[in-house]
Amino acid sequence: MDECGTTGAGASGVRDPGAVRRAHEAFTSGSALSRPTVRELVAASWRRSARARVSPDGAACVELADDDLVAYREGHPLAAAMPVVRELMGAYARDGEHLLAVCDASGRMLWVEGHPGTLRKAGGMNFVAGARWSESAAGTNAPGTAIAVDRPVQVCAAEHFRRRVQAWTCAAAPVHDPHTGRLLGAVDITGGDGLAHPHSLGFVQAVARAVEAHLALRTPAVPADRPRLTALGRDEALLRIGGRGVRLSRRHSEILVVLAHRPEGVTGDELLVQLYEDESVTPVTLRAELSRLRGLLGPEVLRSRPYRLASAVDADFAAVDRRLASGSVAAALGAYAGPLLPGSRAPGVVRLRERLADRLRAALVDRADPALLADWTYSAWGEDDVELWRALAAVVPAAQRAPVLARLRALDAELSAGATVLQRPGPDTRR
Repeated sequence: MDECGTTGAGASGVRDPGAVRRAHEAFTSGSALSRPTVRELVAASWRRSARARVSPDGAACVELADDDLVAYREGHPLAAAMPVVRELMGAYARDGEHLLAVCDASGRMLWVEGHPGTLRKAGGMNFVAGARWSESAAGTNAPGTAIAVDRPVQVCAAEHFRRRVQAWTCAAAPVHDPHTGRLLGAVDITGGDGLAHPHSLGFVQAVARAVEAHLALRTPAVPADRPRLTALGRDEALLRIGGRGVRLSRRHSEILVVLAHRPEGVTGDELLVQLYEDESVTPVTLRAELSRLRGLLGPEVLRSRPYRLASAVDADFAAVDRRLASGSVAAALGAYAGPLLPGSRAPGVVRLRERLADRLRAALVDRADPALLADWTYSAWGEDDVELWRALAAVVPAAQRAPVLARLRALDAELSAGATVLQRPGPDTRR
């Protein structure tokens, strides 16, 4: 765990609050960071915030309100766990003049509840339900950074990237689907200096584990005899089969993705073409890989002539495809954890990856929903997607348009600079 509360710390919980504040001012003015002064967790987050062009003087954007907010959060998996969150955190938040908050995996606040006076103060910085507090949109903060690094974190006072948040301290822990491991969101406790203690971090982590246990009891697990392949947003796929999880190598991940996509099976020659850019790779190399994979999974899982899986696989990328086909764009985006095996250069995987991303992007443009477009553009894989940023700029409310247009200008400048470099003539090598 990463906490800012330390024995002998000042009122804010940071070893030297003044030094951290000076480091923040220096960094946001363009100077380098001083590592002994700022925790590495915070330093890395500040760098990501700067790369995302978060303004240290900006405010979080409210993306959902009224009926749209109610409908969205009622359909979210974490809605089922809110009674548990309120039971464990509600009285503590009210009595301590704190706030409890729950956000989705994109950093959008779903619920913000607690002491009435603290709620009014938090409203001044848009720490409200429906506002996006992801790190890439709001800078360093506990719920946004917990989602970014996928572990519990605590952020105190001047460690926040935005100045108007630096009067606050918060601790947050991510929550995952207990059956698939997919990130669902985070639980957070936010308030004043009294939260600048390691116990606050342990508290939210315990609440997150209680939420996951509650969800595990409410929702049935995927049957043990139905293999499940998770390959979105990761270079090494995870196969859950027979009650166990198997982390696959990159090549084995590519093989499983191709076979899951082609349940009818493929010949050895077809598999060679799907997996290898180098045409000189021989069937012997492929058979050796398949032999190793069969030894890992068992002969009853992988069959040959043609190469195929013995039973249908519940693949995460196929689930996104099915939801798009049914017109459930929001559900498809919610299930999209990132590009399919993003580091793979296997031709068959590249085609599947690009096809799925293009279908999802086209559906988002067609739907023209500001919240859904923001989910894509503020993600790690969509932050440089000029077309989707332009689509967002066309539909986002006027009050939220300024940061979107700023990001578009920055992307256009980067593209222009890149084009200039490409067009610049090389050295004259004529003699």
